[in-house]
Amino acid sequence: MRHIIGCFCLLSVICCKESEVSENPNIEAKAREIHKNVITIDTHDDIDVQNFTDSINYTQELETQVDLPKMKSGDLNVAWFIVYTGQDSLNAEGYAKAEENALSKFNAIHRLCDTLAPDEIKLAKTSGEVRTIFKTGKRIAMIGVENAYPVGEDLEKLETYHKLGARYVSLAHNGHSQFCDSHTGEKDDEWLHNGLSELGKKAVYELNRLGIMIDISHVSKQSMIQILSLSKSPVIASHSSARALCDHSRNLDDEQLKLLRENGGVVQTVALDAFLNTAKYEAREVYMKGIYKQAADSLGIEWFAASELDTITAKQMDSYFENYPGLNKLKNLVHVLLAQRSDVPPEVDVSDFVDHIDYMVNLIGVDHVGISSDFDGGGGIKGWSDASETFNITLELAKRGYSEAEIEKLWGGNLLRVLDEVQEYAITFNK
Repeated sequence: MRHIIGCFCLLSVICCKESEVSENPNIEAKAREIHKNVITIDTHDDIDVQNFTDSINYTQELETQVDLPKMKSGDLNVAWFIVYTGQDSLNAEGYAKAEENALSKFNAIHRLCDTLAPDEIKLAKTSGEVRTIFKTGKRIAMIGVENAYPVGEDLEKLETYHKLGARYVSLAHNGHSQFCDSHTGEKDDEWLHNGLSELGKKAVYELNRLGIMIDISHVSKQSMIQILSLSKSPVIASHSSARALCDHSRNLDDEQLKLLRENGGVVQTVALDAFLNTAKYEAREVYMKGIYKQAADSLGIEWFAASELDTITAKQMDSYFENYPGLNKLKNLVHVLLAQRSDVPPEVDVSDFVDHIDYMVNLIGVDHVGISSDFDGGGGIKGWSDASETFNITLELAKRGYSEAEIEKLWGGNLLRVLDEVQEYAITFNK
């Protein structure tokens, strides 16, 4: 019954906001002014170290969804580049291999900012640095760690990651880690720790001490609840949406969202079609599998549907990211094939994305909701398929009646507020 009431309220909010649109024919001009004024922050952009070399790098227009030309074109100010490692065996050999992968990604991000494009992008570690760099017109890089698995059992490595610029860390990914259970356990109701392990509890303490935001996007619900009970600082969901609108284990249900509000945290709505509109996604997914299989076979590329990314092995996931440029070639071929057909189901789009923002704002307030894409990691929807289309999110928010102050909060103000509170707690703790 709560969901029915929530949906009714959401419809009321949307209708109210849409009525405001008809009274303002200059909405696009207003949206462009807002977009220019606010700091736009995308909290989840995956990277491939092969795109951070002297010959191939983000100063160029690549086939990736994020690069500097696309960030400038869409006026995306801040990209949180992700140090991602897949889940493997919980042993010393697995940890060592993952650590090597993680450090290569840290080094790639630093190379971009320090060597490849120091005049175009700069690394930020605090909200103050973000605001200072924003005023110079440069793009801004920040670093998030998706999966603490490469830390192994040595929590001192969290301090190393902090020194390298990590400002959020998730304790698990698509598989139970040494720290906590993953959301993936929900599929078969199989759990390793029933929430946090003892090491995970110590990690929460250590992340609080260091001033690193804890990301709960990939952890199980029980893990999240236990993290919130232990954390002295607010947490974030770096790329999750509302489960009430799309029943996926990577999304947050109403109870989780309300707990996040009580914690003072923020949920960064994610532009990944499988997490936004189940009916539209599944109809198109069934149709598109045949198209992608045909295109992939012709290019000799190993391809996985978005619905499979939560279940493939770490080796397959690494291969997926290594071959991402090939996957973009695949997408280009798919577009050619689609143009020849007239029965293609509609795509999940910006409107579906902002429906989730509306729902969560209505439920927990505008101070606890933000924006993320998951670009180059499976994200991207019609209207926000890469960083060059970032303005379309601001335009849709303006069309629905959000004020500049509200849009500023959604685009990054809330995230920076949480970062400030996490870092202030660490300063107080370490005095």
